[in-house]
Amino acid sequence: MRYLPLTSDDRQAMLSVIGAKSIDDLFADVPKAARLSGPIEGLPNHASELAVERHMAALARKNTVAGDVPFFLGCGAYRHHVPASVDHLIQRGEFLTAYTPYQPEIAQGTLQMLFEFQTQVARLLGTDVANASMYDGSTACWEAVTMARRVTRKAKAILSSGLHPHYVSVAKTMAKYTGDVLETSLPTLGADTDIDALIGSIDDDTSCVVVQYPDILGRIADLKPLADACHAKKALLIAVVTEPVALGAIKSPGEMDADIVVGEGQSLGVGLQFGGPYVGLFGCKEKYVRQMPGRLCGETVDADGKRGFVLTLSTREQHIRREKATSNICTNSGLCALAFSIHMTLLGEAGLRRLAALNHAGACRAADRLSKVPGVELVTPTFFNEFTLKLPKEARPIVRELADRGILAGVSLGRLYPGEGDLEKGLVVAVTETTTAEDVEALATALEEVLA
Repeated sequence: MRYLPLTSDDRQAMLSVIGAKSIDDLFADVPKAARLSGPIEGLPNHASELAVERHMAALARKNTVAGDVPFFLGCGAYRHHVPASVDHLIQRGEFLTAYTPYQPEIAQGTLQMLFEFQTQVARLLGTDVANASMYDGSTACWEAVTMARRVTRKAKAILSSGLHPHYVSVAKTMAKYTGDVLETSLPTLGADTDIDALIGSIDDDTSCVVVQYPDILGRIADLKPLADACHAKKALLIAVVTEPVALGAIKSPGEMDADIVVGEGQSLGVGLQFGGPYVGLFGCKEKYVRQMPGRLCGETVDADGKRGFVLTLSTREQHIRREKATSNICTNSGLCALAFSIHMTLLGEAGLRRLAALNHAGACRAADRLSKVPGVELVTPTFFNEFTLKLPKEARPIVRELADRGILAGVSLGRLYPGEGDLEKGLVVAVTETTTAEDVEALATALEEVLA
């Protein structure tokens, strides 16, 4: 059977029912100038499966594979070792083919997995509750801003200069349609975060302050004074975590009284995958739980007293709340959430702390070595596994030249903040447990040669 098995008679019968003479009539509202008059220019004609496989393989060989070269990229997506058992388990048929539990009580296995995921995320973020995942970190961040507006009934959000610019971009795009007012600023290449400036900018109209922890340059700040300042003005503090492994070593935002903590869970269980799919983390204080987007799975007992799981809160637009829904996120990234949860389970608390310690120690050694390169300055003296270097010239062409030499040196801030003066000299370097001493030495040596 063909993928589209309709016969000509089937199509004609359908057309007669709707009153159309031909399939072309269905496109009457599309301007003729926008319709294809023939094959797409530049697109090759059909080929055999074998020929297509060979062509795609040849294209793939042009890529620089992360695991084949010294790799120092970060800024929100990190290369960690994912145990083989994670991939093996998520490909079991009962997990791989499961979809959103629209009839939740039937999907006990899926609900239990999501319940365990929520527990792990809440403990990791230091929050009272966590939901059953979001689409990714950037959209989770925006959902937190809109949640703060619902809670405070105020519409001005202050975004830290240390918040990832892609997250800021998502917020700006969405704010065009919601009326939220966003105050943003650019970071400066230096050791100091913008916590004091954020505290000074909070007023009676502020709904929330959004701060990244660690921030885009790798800096780590004490969030408690900022939380106190927010609460004094009846605003919420939203903390964004793009590297959850860091929370195996540093105090969680929830412990510092953040009201909502969101982030990207890609580091645990989910590979880089060319940018997705990823998994959004979302936790908050229990008193705000009914304003939280997404789903919340709960534990209960059935009529016979047996343990069971239910979809306790489901606030999406497809369900009964309709126009009162707190979110229109149409997926909870369930398979990625499962991968996250399996990896976390394999690590356990002790394993996560050891993993975090390995990351931090490796980053410290790399920072010490790279800051000895003539002309290179370490501008973030305190960090977890990601730090920023200031180069004597623009970083972008240097990163390009190092890539040509087979070294993925890091993320140039000029790529994230084009045309912004000193920021163009910034290079953000990430080091994980996958980075070897030889990798660091290769980068340092090549950087010395390129800057000479």
